[in-house]
Amino acid sequence: MAKERSMEALFPILEIEGNALVSKMGDLTLAYELVLPEIFTSSEQDFEDFHQAWVRALRLLPKHSILHKQDWFLESVFRAEFRPDPNSFMSQSSDRHFHERPFLDHRCFLLLSKCVEPKRIVNSLFSNLIKPNLVPRNILEDDYAERFRECCQQFVNILQETGLCRIRDMRHDELESTLNQAGLLERYCTLSSGNDPLLLRDIDLSNDIRIGGKEVGCYTLGDAESLPSLCASRMNYDKYSTDRSKFSVGFASHLGQLLPCNHLYNQYIFLEDAEQTLKKMEGKRLRLQSLAAYSRQNLIARDATNAFLNEAFALQHQAVKAHFNILIWSEEEQQLKKAKQLLSSSLASMDCRIKEETVGAAQIFWAGIPGNAGSFPMNECFDTFTNQASCFLNLETGYRSSISPVGIRLGDRLSGKPLHVDISDEPMEMGICTNRNKFILGPSGSGKSFFTNHMVRTYFEQGCHVVLVDVGHSYQGLCELVGGYYFTYTEDNPIRFNPFYLGQGDQPDTEKKESIKTLLLALWKKDDEAFRRSEYVALSNAISGFYEYLALKDGIFPCFDSFYEYLHGTFRQTVARDRVKRQDFDIDNFLYVLRPYYAGGEFDYLLNGQDKLDMLHERFIVFELDNIKDHPILFPVVTIIIMEVFISKLRKMKGVRKMILIEEAWKALMKEGFAEYIKYLFKTVRKYFGEAVVVTQEVDDIISSPVVKQAIINNSDCKILLDQSKYQNRFDQIQELLGLTEKEKAQVLSLNRANDPNLKYKEVFISLAGVISKVYRTEVSKEEYLVYTTEEREKFRLRSYMDAQHGDVQSAVKAMVKDIIQ
Repeated sequence: MAKERSMEALFPILEIEGNALVSKMGDLTLAYELVLPEIFTSSEQDFEDFHQAWVRALRLLPKHSILHKQDWFLESVFRAEFRPDPNSFMSQSSDRHFHERPFLDHRCFLLLSKCVEPKRIVNSLFSNLIKPNLVPRNILEDDYAERFRECCQQFVNILQETGLCRIRDMRHDELESTLNQAGLLERYCTLSSGNDPLLLRDIDLSNDIRIGGKEVGCYTLGDAESLPSLCASRMNYDKYSTDRSKFSVGFASHLGQLLPCNHLYNQYIFLEDAEQTLKKMEGKRLRLQSLAAYSRQNLIARDATNAFLNEAFALQHQAVKAHFNILIWSEEEQQLKKAKQLLSSSLASMDCRIKEETVGAAQIFWAGIPGNAGSFPMNECFDTFTNQASCFLNLETGYRSSISPVGIRLGDRLSGKPLHVDISDEPMEMGICTNRNKFILGPSGSGKSFFTNHMVRTYFEQGCHVVLVDVGHSYQGLCELVGGYYFTYTEDNPIRFNPFYLGQGDQPDTEKKESIKTLLLALWKKDDEAFRRSEYVALSNAISGFYEYLALKDGIFPCFDSFYEYLHGTFRQTVARDRVKRQDFDIDNFLYVLRPYYAGGEFDYLLNGQDKLDMLHERFIVFELDNIKDHPILFPVVTIIIMEVFISKLRKMKGVRKMILIEEAWKALMKEGFAEYIKYLFKTVRKYFGEAVVVTQEVDDIISSPVVKQAIINNSDCKILLDQSKYQNRFDQIQELLGLTEKEKAQVLSLNRANDPNLKYKEVFISLAGVISKVYRTEVSKEEYLVYTTEEREKFRLRSYMDAQHGDVQSAVKAMVKDIIQ
């Protein structure tokens, strides 16, 4: 029976000194943690640049160095916070929806080791008895460790200069366990996350590898026969590629983020004495040359060795040894078999053959202990060059959440893990964007309304003032849920405003007077009819006089009726007293034209609203223009009201985020001179902590409107696109208009091509000034879906639940979801 041996006696790490691992063999290892680029976000050029950086960095390491890169991929679940805020009903439903959503958590560690002189065969010439020191002389030099640190720092600098990764030194307490947290050494020996409770687990290496209750499988790429015939820095990802675009992922990503099970990917590159290696290869070639006549295998091996040497000398490629292995584990045998099948599929995607280690598995596992790469069995390695070996390094990680307090909840593309994404403030602070404006393009059925509802609702909950201009009632449910103002026109309940109303304690400032003046001129004069300077002055006097009149007269409600009565009485007398000539200001004509808006007139309801008056402090306002977009009287009035409301918010609401979102209504707004306002808005809104958002459905709208092409697109650093598959044959035109790169084109055309059939969601593409671009899921809870939906049947059903709940949207949604689940 085999005798058990203590871990303390066998453990290869002697100590941790100065945040460096020192092995019992005398090897020195520096440890770093890497933050890699997020998967599905890099272009072909990004992959090539990153790959070449690794190749250049490897040249800086001294001989007898080892690069050991260790990528951990652990199955985890999202844990919701379940905030108790009673005003975040939708956020709470989202938390319940995503709670315990599984995803793959990734951390990447880089271990750079400087080994002692290579082991020699012990004989009388090399006996320890006649050696002056038991350890190599160079280790005893004072600056031995410092020189290696400088080389490693240069290595790190080259990688970070690409701008594609971030690297930090690992601290002592991250390498060695503390009372509260497992360090990297213990994590590896127990194959656990740092968040697990500190438990001692047995390691059984007698037959298979067993750690506690986990059975571990070891699979290697350690010989040339298992490797693909061709390798590169990247490869096409067929699931997201189309006939017109090729979607790139890292060459080794199938062993990383695309392998959905617990696994650890070890990557080793051994930098030996290159001259000695080539001399050995030359000797091997000569031996094979002499034996080539006796065996075809020897002939093929000779030619392969000769080609290797030619490449080394002709192209000055650095010869190295390499090894790559994957550890997978599970406490259930069935899950381990499933993981092995997934691994086989991933390797097949790379054109590799899997090799399951049995006899050598224990030694390979033991050498994987951070800082112990120097004890790796070299018979498990193959000869190659740094260019080829670097292709097998994992260069991607999963999506990361923003730490910004502002943002929206979107989903990771692979697993749907909820992410906090800031597309407004953080890009400005990072210097990526110069404004917060957004341009959204998505055809009908692409999930455009869901995304915009979701974005607007999130911003509202974070304190933003929202003004929406809509055609199609897409935001009615959300407006009712948050208790906002919803302005729409029906015969039974026509649209009503009151531009003359002032909140308690407010005074009519210049902007208020100018907006009323603009409104009165629009009601009085035709579009092509000019007004005289004297008429403009007369209106200014009338408005100022009206508010002075109100200050003296208690009990008069400010509205159009009281303003008309003031004009008809007091102001008419003022005009007569000042002897204003008719040709300068015709008050009779003015009163006659405005008579339909006074009590008893055709439009007496329009400017005499008695409720929903304080639009300055109201945080959620929707103007629904569907029924009036072609009305010659109502539509111009509403557009002026919209302008006045939002500009007033911009100027007066200091330090508060403001958003105006114009849906398909912008096409109607272009008819009435609203174009200049749109231009002004997109150019200046950023100065007032605001953002303007325009949503459009058809590509032809972009092409036909110079305002959209010039003012909106050029001043919208954030471009959001939804499913464009119906336009993929003419997407080049959209690409040119929006200024999208080839990488962004591939991302847009990949939308919804490989969605999880078990979940209901749409994907959305977001580009921030062409610098950062990603595709996310827009996945919402059942409660959010019912509020956001634009399907008439579902909206009608929710309306019936609301009737049963006396108009309470929240109670109606809860009841409807309960019935759906049952």
